[in-house]
Amino acid sequence: MAQQITYDKAYDAVAPEDFPAMLEVPRYGRRSDAFDGIISATHDHFWDPFDKSYIDFDQPFDLASQQIMPSDTIIELRCEAVTARLDERQRVRLANDVTHWSLSNLLHGEQGALSLSASLCHVLVDPGAQEYAANQAREEARHVAGFTRYIASRWGAPLPVGKTIETVLKDLVSTPEVYKKIVGMQMLIEGIAMGAFATFNAKTADPVLRRLVQLVMSDEAFHHRFGRLWAAKTIRHLSDEEHKKVEDWSAQLFQMLLFNLINSEQKQVIYAKYGLHWEWVRDALKDTFGDEERRAQLKESTNIFRVLIKTLLHAGIITSRTAPLYAVWVDMEELKAEGDAIPGDVVADEMLVVLREINAKRRRIGAKDVAAA
Repeated sequence: MAQQITYDKAYDAVAPEDFPAMLEVPRYGRRSDAFDGIISATHDHFWDPFDKSYIDFDQPFDLASQQIMPSDTIIELRCEAVTARLDERQRVRLANDVTHWSLSNLLHGEQGALSLSASLCHVLVDPGAQEYAANQAREEARHVAGFTRYIASRWGAPLPVGKTIETVLKDLVSTPEVYKKIVGMQMLIEGIAMGAFATFNAKTADPVLRRLVQLVMSDEAFHHRFGRLWAAKTIRHLSDEEHKKVEDWSAQLFQMLLFNLINSEQKQVIYAKYGLHWEWVRDALKDTFGDEERRAQLKESTNIFRVLIKTLLHAGIITSRTAPLYAVWVDMEELKAEGDAIPGDVVADEMLVVLREINAKRRRIGAKDVAAA
């Protein structure tokens, strides 16, 4: 088991194979109250992807004539060299195929989050932290079910996982170092997901997708909060050596995601349908979209990489050592002044109100049924 970086008993961990540590009698009485708030809120943001009271996946959407996402969100359709090779119907189809690819990788990401949450149950010693991880695993499982149902309703089946997200998820799920699980998944991947969901919520033409991401955001806001709790209780206590370790690893992960998360090679299964070779698309996009375009995109509040930097900055992970690496892409002072709220928090809060009403109604109906019996 790798040496853990923690300064709060709530995040203490053991090796996954050390099940006897979970049976030690004193452990049961040492429960942190740090997670009680997000645990109790689980009841408020409960939803069921198989219950039409929450979401109806049977609502139709004409993929042949309508784009799920507008053209300005599809990088291929912002490139004249690509669009010149496609007729209008092909552009609509390509836009929806790219969305299919993006949502498939979000689905794979949710599966990674499910597996990682389950892995935390094996190593977190504190009963409260363990219960939180178990609750999150349950919530990630319904995200997997929800995205699976949505993709099935629109395309039949998901596309294969992209190489970059597969590599990152495998490393985070299998690593014995809990700080990597928490920073990598609970803060960075969840932060990226919140940015992506906020974009889908704001721009999709499909009401079913909008409803799905709103429901998912109502959960993800709490998952991201778990990571921020760790940062608040840990980062300020780190030694210089430990801080450098966390900071450098986070910067490395950021750069890997920035330059490789979405690239043409991973979408070649899509391009082949239109007679486009992925290397040609890559070069065409390179000629059109350089660093200036990337910087412009990172000015948008919902840009996933802006959210990622913001998360690291407000967690105290970024210092003057690595700030210049991020400052190439964003105004760090502007980001600091924005506060630590991330895109999707407001939507999540609004959805919580809706879910409380639905769940309260279901409880009343259930109580009447019991009384009648």
